[in-house]
Amino acid sequence: MTMTREPAVAADPAAAPPTPPPTRRRRRTPMTWVRGGGIWNLAFLAPMLVVFAVFSWGPIVQAVVMSFQKTNLVTPATFVGLDNFANVLGDPNLGTAVLNTLYFALLALVFGFPLPIIMAVLMSEVRRGKGLYSALAYLPVVVPPVVAVLLWKVFFNASPDGVFNTILGWVGIPPQPWLQSSATAMPSLVIEATWAAAGGSIIIYLAALIAVPPELYDAAEVDGAGIWRKIWHVTLPQLRGILFIMLILQVIGTAQVFLEPFLFTGGGPNNATLTVLLLIYRYAFQNSLGGAYGEATALSLMLAIFLGILSWLYFKLTDRWSTN
Repeated sequence: MTMTREPAVAADPAAAPPTPPPTRRRRRTPMTWVRGGGIWNLAFLAPMLVVFAVFSWGPIVQAVVMSFQKTNLVTPATFVGLDNFANVLGDPNLGTAVLNTLYFALLALVFGFPLPIIMAVLMSEVRRGKGLYSALAYLPVVVPPVVAVLLWKVFFNASPDGVFNTILGWVGIPPQPWLQSSATAMPSLVIEATWAAAGGSIIIYLAALIAVPPELYDAAEVDGAGIWRKIWHVTLPQLRGILFIMLILQVIGTAQVFLEPFLFTGGGPNNATLTVLLLIYRYAFQNSLGGAYGEATALSLMLAIFLGILSWLYFKLTDRWSTN
């Protein structure tokens, strides 16, 4: 008997694989949450939630309520609605404070933002003593801010015998008024603030530079790229994500500048260094018997809302740029 063998049919590679049967989603009930360890998870998170509620969320809610009240924390509070916001918006010093804050943020952005990047790139090219240079760059961050301000006030002495004026005299530049002039007071604060905060940014950029693949630099060098072309075409694109994060953090930090104008000049001369946070401080503590805490919290709430909207817009606009 002759048996005929049927030819095997080759599987069509373009045929779609069989679809698996749909999986039924299990309904989550309180009992499944308990059996899955929900109670233990909640017990683990409870201390953190209590700390946040007491020291973070609680004061925020209390500040929102206080912004609609007239109170100096001595006499009983009375509800005044939007009067605190109207008083703040009608204050002639508000425009001055906003413009000064924008001026400080602009100067810090122009001079203070690129400096840590340049320093980090130069330090990453150093072959020996990189740890020593990193420690020296981070040293200003370790110095207590009040001590740093008092030290720089000595440097900013406007007399010809002042430290900076003496150095300028060596190159034939006349003495500068520094903190005593409305024109030079804000740039002087930016110089000190940049010195104090640059170290932390340098360390962050150095850590990010370690993650840049060295093969990219080798390929760029093979193509004949010099140091500046490697920085522009390799380093900066690889740091794009961290650059965008550091930029918004600096904008938020400069919008809340308080220590330098408070300790250096107290907002002077002629309100040339009055910032938004310093104006909030004046609302709250300008009277020894208790200030206008309602107006202070109202301005604080307005600043928080503005920074929140600014951050949301920033991340919306830069989301594609920072990831491509």
